[in-house]
Amino acid sequence: MSDSILRTKSKELAKNIVLLCKDLQASRAPSPLTNQLMRSGTSVGANIHEAQYAQGKADFISKLEIALKEASETEYWLELLFETGYLTEDTYKSVQQECGAIRRMLISSCRTVKDKGWPNRNL
Repeated sequence: MSDSILRTKSKELAKNIVLLCKDLQASRAPSPLTNQLMRSGTSVGANIHEAQYAQGKADFISKLEIALKEASETEYWLELLFETGYLTEDTYKSVQQECGAIRRMLISSCRTVKDKGWPNRNL
């Protein structure tokens, strides 16, 4: 089974977050901020991946909604790091746009599942 666009994009986001956090740690950004960004940014894809094996519609929706919350939290940490001078504008905009696109896809996916029922499991 091939990966879906949502799973592919969320994994790419996770890789970019890991690399960004590695750079932030090297530049002595505050560990609590970097750690929070790492947790939320990698959790998006983990929850989307986990949704593929949900036990039912409610579990599927729950995993996608958790991923949505994590994407929103990731955007918060990115914004905070940018506003405190730890991220350049280009880096901030690039990763924020990537995260925002995933967030919008998750919103759409949640609405579709709620309105039209249980989908095939190929997110």
